[in-house]
Amino acid sequence: MAITDREIDQAFSDLKQSCGGVRNDYFGLLYLEEEFNLCRDRAVTQVAFGNNDYGIDGFHFDPERRNLYLFQFKWSESHGGFKDSYQRLIDAGMERIFGAANQDQHANDMLGQLKGCMLENEAVVDRVYVQFVFNGDPIEADRSQVLDKLREDLENKKYLIDGRFGRPVTLVVEHRSPRKGRGGSKPGRKTHAYPVTLEETLRHAGPAGEQMTVGFIRLDDLQAMHREMGQRFFERNIRAALPDTEAVNRSLGRSLKKILLDGQEDPAGFAFNHNGVTLAAEALRAVGDSYTITEPRLLNGAQTVTTYTRFLEANAGHPGLRDAGDVRERLRVMCRIITRASDDYVTTVTVNNNRQNPVEPWNLRANDMIQLQLHDKFHDDLGIYYERQERAFEGLSDEELEVQGFDTHRAIELTRLTRTFLASEGEIDKMGHFRQVFEDDRIYEQVFGENRLRADSRHIVLCYKVQFRLNKLVNAIVEKGANKYAYMQRARNLLWALLCQGILNDAELEKRADQFGQDLSLSAQYTEWLSNLATTKVRFVLSDLVADKAYAEKAAEGNFSFMRTNAAFKRAMDIAHRRWKWVVKRLNK
Repeated sequence: MAITDREIDQAFSDLKQSCGGVRNDYFGLLYLEEEFNLCRDRAVTQVAFGNNDYGIDGFHFDPERRNLYLFQFKWSESHGGFKDSYQRLIDAGMERIFGAANQDQHANDMLGQLKGCMLENEAVVDRVYVQFVFNGDPIEADRSQVLDKLREDLENKKYLIDGRFGRPVTLVVEHRSPRKGRGGSKPGRKTHAYPVTLEETLRHAGPAGEQMTVGFIRLDDLQAMHREMGQRFFERNIRAALPDTEAVNRSLGRSLKKILLDGQEDPAGFAFNHNGVTLAAEALRAVGDSYTITEPRLLNGAQTVTTYTRFLEANAGHPGLRDAGDVRERLRVMCRIITRASDDYVTTVTVNNNRQNPVEPWNLRANDMIQLQLHDKFHDDLGIYYERQERAFEGLSDEELEVQGFDTHRAIELTRLTRTFLASEGEIDKMGHFRQVFEDDRIYEQVFGENRLRADSRHIVLCYKVQFRLNKLVNAIVEKGANKYAYMQRARNLLWALLCQGILNDAELEKRADQFGQDLSLSAQYTEWLSNLATTKVRFVLSDLVADKAYAEKAAEGNFSFMRTNAAFKRAMDIAHRRWKWVVKRLNK
């Protein structure tokens, strides 16, 4: 299929008076006409012209294939524009289309046509395809961490489709291009729904209708969810599961051994000694004396579930475990299940739940949208893995890296990237109070603003790699005068910040970016370039700084604490401008 700008312009010109909408709407019109051989009069009724479309730009039902197609169109080569469309579908669109409890009289007319089509053909719809159509590469869209996360959130809404048609209906989410075909679809993904036993349940309503159900759940129920769903069960958690060598996991393992293998402890005591777990779910429905939980996600408690799974696997042949059926039935933990909650609300719950455990503040930011977008940025620009989740990279095999399109076996780490951004901005004060970046929302948004996504990734890598050579660079300067530069260890962060500015002000920056900014290797040539920059330029800036009238008296007293301040960086850049014509440049655009 080859839709052109000229064809879109012509359709827009012909129909804008009668149909309205914007130019992009007419890409969808032409796509439906050509893909399904529709006449224009029919295609017009299946396209959304204008707003209030809840994330759906068009639809089509194929009675022969028994497929219902829902579309989102972007006349663009970038898949980034689909983020908002996905979110609209997740937040309200799927419920509006398949399970609306009320009506929106301002909804786009196309949605009425869609509902009429479903009503007429509800008995013969076997599959629902949600297709995101654009002119870019669908394979790259499939690899996007942002879209992958949103795609799974959208797939979690499958229970609404099943409820609408009164039976299981296949949901397939695809990225497609009329020019480059389609990406990998995942047909046949079923709704994950599990029967669970909850003892002594209580319910509590949230501020916007959120529902929290509290009870005691069997470890076997949690383990069954994990066994079938795998890592998807943990996708809302803030870090990958820790190895069983960690102290907490060793303690859990010992407790399970005493209960299940040795019979030394009563299983009823396990819940008393455990903090409990929290789940988010699409739905929780009472069925007699038990419950059915739909699309559960573990918000905290990953260590408990993985340790229990490892324990069962390691002791699969143990006679004590084979005879422990009744004991396992009584092995429970307190569980909170959150339903009817928005994505943002679930994120807040996840963060606050994990604040109560020994988790670093940067771990709590691992699933922020900006972190997912940075993951995509480094993947798309350089093929470098961004480790936003603690210890996630070490768990990937060579094959998994290759399949995901990563070309390197080193990763950019969240904490090191944060320090790089601070150094590049001359935020020496914040480098000394690193935790505050993640604990103060205002500072975090400054460091990880949307403008970072517009920075040249090669420039980021050039500055990022400096930290791995700081010791060598400090020593290289000290070798020029051991007494004169004895303060260098206390000026490491300032040195890093000034080297970033030296890099960004280099007259041959683009050449250096091509040479050294494409990967994380620390070549001899890169180190030599940094060493030359440190000893022939930054060294003299620091010498002038120590001699500056604002700091000379402190330096004479051996007090070099000023080297760890933003003010020192600003004064050093004044000196660098005088000496080398450097100006402050940042890793953004």
